[in-house]
Amino acid sequence: MRIAVVGGGISGLVAAYRLRQRLGEGADIVVLEQGARVGGVLRTRELAGEPLDLGAEAFVGRRPEVIELMGELGLDEQLVRPAGKRPLVWARGVAHPLPGRTLMGIPSEAESLRGLVDDATLDQVATEPDRPFHWEPGADVDVETLVGERFGAQVVRRSVDPLLGGVYAGTSASIGVRAALPTLAAALDRGAPSLTEAVRQAMPAPSSAPVFGGLRDGYGALLEALIAASGARLVTNLAATRVARAPRGWVVDPLGAVDAVVLATPAPITARLLHYVAPEAAQAAAGIELASSALVAMALPKDTPLPDNSGVLVATGEPLRAKAFTLSSRKWPHLAARDVALVRASFGRLGDDTPLSWSDEDLIAAATADLATVTGIPINPVAAIVQRWPGGLPQYAPGHTERIVTLESALAPLDGLAVAGAYLHGVGVPACVASGTAAAARLATSLAARVD
Repeated sequence: MRIAVVGGGISGLVAAYRLRQRLGEGADIVVLEQGARVGGVLRTRELAGEPLDLGAEAFVGRRPEVIELMGELGLDEQLVRPAGKRPLVWARGVAHPLPGRTLMGIPSEAESLRGLVDDATLDQVATEPDRPFHWEPGADVDVETLVGERFGAQVVRRSVDPLLGGVYAGTSASIGVRAALPTLAAALDRGAPSLTEAVRQAMPAPSSAPVFGGLRDGYGALLEALIAASGARLVTNLAATRVARAPRGWVVDPLGAVDAVVLATPAPITARLLHYVAPEAAQAAAGIELASSALVAMALPKDTPLPDNSGVLVATGEPLRAKAFTLSSRKWPHLAARDVALVRASFGRLGDDTPLSWSDEDLIAAATADLATVTGIPINPVAAIVQRWPGGLPQYAPGHTERIVTLESALAPLDGLAVAGAYLHGVGVPACVASGTAAAARLATSLAARVD
């Protein structure tokens, strides 16, 4: 039995591993990756002699997928937790504490925004429950429209955009409420009388459990374990050019005939490969935009007096080039023990991929200058590396959930074909792990039925 997994990101590698578990050692599982390396937007490289993640660095710890996967792969000792410090928001040339009691920056009360927005905006937020509010159940709008109309533009630019930019490399204008904030959409559908009340209903219950987790040696440790456990053949620097039905399975060019295939590719590539075999699904996938970004990781002298915060998020419209800084040595205790202070600077949003065209030297210079601005201290890196992520993050625009329903419904009759990836049901690593697991389960079920 021969299975093709097209795309060697975390979703594809998890699919390969799960297929190995279900199909046994006799299956020939091939992971086809068009790039020079597997791992997708997860990448761990050395900085100042030790590993550091240059893509995603954390996962939502309240979801079980990554922690359970680490346990299966013998990586329990790799689990680390952040120090619990909160980030700052840089707005109008001043660093402010990140507002508390918010849902992705959308406030549940006005007081949490004091100092970040002006008095008129505070009053607008405080009196929002007193103004008429209408929400059509099942509706979907971009976050900017909903929050801007109810709470004002300052809340959008200074509280919501910095957080959404970190998750999606977009802005509130490019992200839909229903896909990105499903608990808020559910509260609105249930008839919450105001946006304030809907946010209160949608916020997770208080918990002492850590919100996030990470890996001590970076995601590279997880990728290596997945590759080994999957026993898959990795074929890199080779792109899939065609997927077609065959009398007993599928054809994936240039691999040839296979019994089943997982497309764990970004939405535009998935759309191209599905163009002839599932045109309705292809059209749905083609409507998903991707945002690009770049990251500069810097090692600073150990005694650099960085703020005692996890990071600095930058409000929309500020005269800075970076959109966020992760103060990694403050955020993660295991990184604080190193001989240098580690900082990551992020660049790029949807519609502005200019930073990807800058030279490494220019990106490092911009990161250094902007970090000096927001911290008020001299920044003198002893080492720095650059990572570019073209088309790294899908945008969950209004109508995204309906688009994915259309895509998956169109693929349902196609025996032996499954899709996986960050564009489906969540951009975080836990959602990608779940996506790869679901794709493997679908193929294993269809292959078992075919044998029977």
